[in-house]
Amino acid sequence: MERKQGIDSFGAVVLVLFSALLGLNQVLVKLVNAGMHPVFQAGLRSACAFVPVFIFALLMRRRLSLTDGSLWPGIVVGIFFALEFTLVFVGLDYTSVARASVLFYTMPIWVAVGAHFLIPGEVLTPRRILGLGLACVGVVVALLVNDEPASDNALTGDLFCLAGSVLWAAIALLARTTRLSKSSPEMQLLYQLAVSAPLLILGALWAGETWREPTAFILGVFTFQVLVVVSIGFLSWFWVLSVYPAADMAVYSFLAPVFGVIFGYAILSESIGWNVLAALFLVSAGIALVNSRRTVK
Repeated sequence: MERKQGIDSFGAVVLVLFSALLGLNQVLVKLVNAGMHPVFQAGLRSACAFVPVFIFALLMRRRLSLTDGSLWPGIVVGIFFALEFTLVFVGLDYTSVARASVLFYTMPIWVAVGAHFLIPGEVLTPRRILGLGLACVGVVVALLVNDEPASDNALTGDLFCLAGSVLWAAIALLARTTRLSKSSPEMQLLYQLAVSAPLLILGALWAGETWREPTAFILGVFTFQVLVVVSIGFLSWFWVLSVYPAADMAVYSFLAPVFGVIFGYAILSESIGWNVLAALFLVSAGIALVNSRRTVK
């Protein structure tokens, strides 16, 4: 599909829905952590999601190639994907969904910073620099103030989620600046799933931690993650990335941390303190400013 110069109405709808799905995903991961070790969950999810994504790509006759120059960047992206989800899934074992959402979904900020240096025409304007500053203040507030930590390792969990957001941004930038950009969205996702699945599962087996206390409910939530969050959600995200400008792809992504906080409160009955709300406001405002170069058409 021809690349677009800005976000149109259809792209905006896809991004809003994906942001809601991302917010819900943090709750789902935390729920499944009760039945599986986080690293094992991440690896098993990648392995299971590979099949429906591969079948979809074949049925839709998407271009799948290992000889178009995308193999090595695809492997690197897969390794980053494995590291990202190790950090985030383990982080959610330690910290709350609300805090994890605020920190992990700073990803568009780091994409905009990287795009400034790596992608011609996507520069940090004064407005975007202001947004970056607001988001950074929000991150500091979230990290330094935690009146009700979810565990003794809450700060570690917060830092893991923040590091995961940087890795996610790196994946987005690699998908734009390497030969991986010539691959279909399905191929990009298959690289990530194929590389991350064995790395994560073997890592969990090596550590001797796989199953915890699985139930039918937890397995049902895990199935929803595989079919909806990964197979549909991330395919949609990679499609958006392949069509729209990198710095604009998350024009509404400030909603992702908002949805995460809402779902954490509504489903897990998490306590939402002033520090989380302040960090949420600052990060969301910062993301909105950073991604305000173009308007929806």
